[in-house]
Amino acid sequence: MTRVSAHRPAPGPASTPRRVCFVCLGNICRSPTAEAVMRHLLADGDCDVEVESAGTSGWHIGGDADPRSRAEWERRGVRHVHRAQRFTRADLDRFDLVLAMDRQNLADLEELAAGAPTTTRIALLRDFDPSAPDGAEVPDPYYGGERGFVDVYDMVERACRGVLDHLCAPSGHRGR
Repeated sequence: MTRVSAHRPAPGPASTPRRVCFVCLGNICRSPTAEAVMRHLLADGDCDVEVESAGTSGWHIGGDADPRSRAEWERRGVRHVHRAQRFTRADLDRFDLVLAMDRQNLADLEELAAGAPTTTRIALLRDFDPSAPDGAEVPDPYYGGERGFVDVYDMVERACRGVLDHLCAPSGHRGR
């Protein structure tokens, strides 16, 4: 397992991950927002990346995204069908890059990967946002007001653009 944190990941096409999973606790707010945003950004077709999202808990398996998250996506013109799922040990073999929304989910993912032979990179999503401080998290908007969902979308979009820069542009910059 290769962990990226406390510094910006080096861009580049050599050994570029192509299967990405976004992970939060319940897979109903932050990680489905990241999946929806990334799918939207990938719609132009100039980068081949498979994207999913999952939660570290099984509380909402099979459920839809939080209506407040969905409302924010739709307000921004993003459409996405979502069913919550739990991230499992077997998923480490399916994904090249796993991006946690916060340090607790990062620790849960690292514990799941402990002792397992894997080349999966596990990092915080905001490590890919050049405007975010080192170690920045995507806060859980679930118990807050509507503004939290707006802020989360903005953070996630900036970070997803950074992920695309890292994955898809030879120089590490897509020019978006």
